[in-house]
Amino acid sequence: MSMTIGPYTVDVVETGSFALDGGAMFGVVPKPLWERAYAPSDARNRIPMVARCLLLRSEHHVILVDTGNARHMPEKLREIYAIDDSVASLDHSLQRFGVSPNDVTHVVLTHLHFDHAGGTVVPEGASFVPRFNQARHFVQAEHLRWAEQPTEKDRASFLPETWRTLQEHDLLDVVEGDVEILPGVSVERLYGHTSAMQAVVVNDGSSTILFAADLMPTGAHVPAPYVMGYDNEPLKTIAEKKRLLPRAVEENWIVVFEHDALRQAGRVIQTERGFTLGEELVITPSI
Repeated sequence: MSMTIGPYTVDVVETGSFALDGGAMFGVVPKPLWERAYAPSDARNRIPMVARCLLLRSEHHVILVDTGNARHMPEKLREIYAIDDSVASLDHSLQRFGVSPNDVTHVVLTHLHFDHAGGTVVPEGASFVPRFNQARHFVQAEHLRWAEQPTEKDRASFLPETWRTLQEHDLLDVVEGDVEILPGVSVERLYGHTSAMQAVVVNDGSSTILFAADLMPTGAHVPAPYVMGYDNEPLKTIAEKKRLLPRAVEENWIVVFEHDALRQAGRVIQTERGFTLGEELVITPSI
């Protein structure tokens, strides 16, 4: 059953599963702790992940937040990351809601890593075309500059065909700062994971959903010290959590976990030991 916030029907869209190294996902947190907080690893130390998007529908708009993994990645990388869209895929999941790619009016990309923006384009011959060719696509200008000149640490996370295809088709809008993209849908910049990632906030004055992207990729990442080794500036990630989590508790936000294979969403609580995941929530039941 969908949620409603303001004019929007809100659903969670599953685009497939993948797996990442558990140590990389939890940084300096010891393995016995992160396995207890999240899930045991496989023989290659990988833990289960999903690529999850947010779908907002109103009378005049169909908004998609992120687009999941890139199906066109080389087979070697698909095997390393165990990318599997045989059960759930972006197109099939959208069909579940009666949405075709041509219906989507806006795509908000939290950032341009392959597991967040990879589904934005599809191969056509030797090149690529936009999957959502009627949609405006939004990314922070500062983040786009970073993606064009990434560091050695995060270069492998970017697929330049993603944003360059959108630019070639005049579908990419660069955003400057924390802004409201559409009524009730705003973005807030974060710098710990990568430069100018934008979390998405959906608010109608009484209810709030935070699509946290890689600030809190799973419910196990709610506690401030649980920070990914993938983050470029982990101390900034901790500071950003400490800035946002009190608001999430005070205003009873629903946080959507983009990569959590065990839970879609939840509410944050504060205990004597700090912030942690409280009530777990299902926004959209699985098929």
